[in-house]
Amino acid sequence: MTTVAIAGGGIGGLATALSVSAQGHRVVVLERNDEFAELGAGIQLAPNGMHALDRLGLAADVGRIAVPVKELRFMDGVSGEHVVSMPLDGRYQARFRNAYVVVHRGELYRLLLRACRDSDRIDLRPSCPVAGYERTDGGVRVRLAEGSALTVDALVGADGLHSAVRAQLVGDGSPRNAGITVYRSIVPMDRVPQDLRHQSVTWWAGPGRHFVHYPIAGGRYLNLAPSVENQPAEAFSGTAVPTALIREEFAVLCDTARRLLELGAEWKAWVLVDRDPVDVWTDDCVALLGDAAHPMLHYAAQGACMALEDAVVLGALLNCPAAQFGSQLRRYNAARRERTARVHQLARDSIGLWHARDAVATARNEALAAMSAADLYDYVAWLHGAWNFAAPDATSVPEPADEGTYTLAGYLGPDGEHADPATPSGTYTLSGYLDAPT
Repeated sequence: MTTVAIAGGGIGGLATALSVSAQGHRVVVLERNDEFAELGAGIQLAPNGMHALDRLGLAADVGRIAVPVKELRFMDGVSGEHVVSMPLDGRYQARFRNAYVVVHRGELYRLLLRACRDSDRIDLRPSCPVAGYERTDGGVRVRLAEGSALTVDALVGADGLHSAVRAQLVGDGSPRNAGITVYRSIVPMDRVPQDLRHQSVTWWAGPGRHFVHYPIAGGRYLNLAPSVENQPAEAFSGTAVPTALIREEFAVLCDTARRLLELGAEWKAWVLVDRDPVDVWTDDCVALLGDAAHPMLHYAAQGACMALEDAVVLGALLNCPAAQFGSQLRRYNAARRERTARVHQLARDSIGLWHARDAVATARNEALAAMSAADLYDYVAWLHGAWNFAAPDATSVPEPADEGTYTLAGYLGPDGEHADPATPSGTYTLSGYLDAPT
């Protein structure tokens, strides 16, 4: 039996283990930490992410822990004005053939971990940090940090932002500091006043900062995530910060946004980092995946979805003997490169959308307020509407075999449509100004 090693036991690594093992290969997951666990709070899963989980056999399980979102709300964080909402109702689900949901990262991780533990083809090994690799005739020798090694037919580096596999394969140094700090807190929903509870993902946009919140863990908690351009000198992760700092950083926001922020406690902070896209993330029978391949800012809410898509595409392409692994991994790289780079750019461009000031913010609000639900659906069609995950947009995605609309409750309704993404009218688009205002 062929063996594929996966460096990293996060969401992307476990999803890849399931996808690859489904092709009949043995999989060894090498996790650097002493136990398999996932830290963090909420994850947004657009229909493309749910389609990937469906292909992994987990959509029904995720449906039991997820909170279906009714709308994506965009608010002016200074005036408190409701600018626009993208409804995620039957029209959205009919078009994109799935729901938009939010889940707790730990709960999603436990579903993936349980599925891996239930497989007799997947070997989970904690306390096994990967230090590097050596190509061999027909395989890979994986070097572990403690000095031992194992020989396998292929190695997938899913070891995250500071990937040891990427350091050897790409060698592009440290991640880029985006100059933004994000703060996170989780609040029990019974502490949230009724008038502040919404079954939506809500953004409060302000000058040089914004604040997003949504329910997670089946609606039992509210996830708070404000971020600000404060140019931290060095990157840090999960650092405890006082509530007073949050009040100070976001004092410019309106009363409703500040009321929500006041609910937070035990705040922790992360400096946002990413890397510039690269064209090549394979080396014969070695490939990168997820944040190791294309780390991006979380502003497109697609990091987990991209890793899940990667896993599905890579697993499908490894439906072959080991002798073809090198060529198939190059196909995986080529199939995923353009789409992930486009999402990466969207995430960076979103800073201008959320953090606009003065006249730019006014023009943004006017442009967004003029967009209909259909306009908004057109704009995200290339992203939310993807099915095969190898195409740069949704237009070349084949229709699924069934005739219904997939929702968390099952297959319902008519076929969805897949349209080309459309640029909103006017000079202001969701990616910024096409023509600078005079």
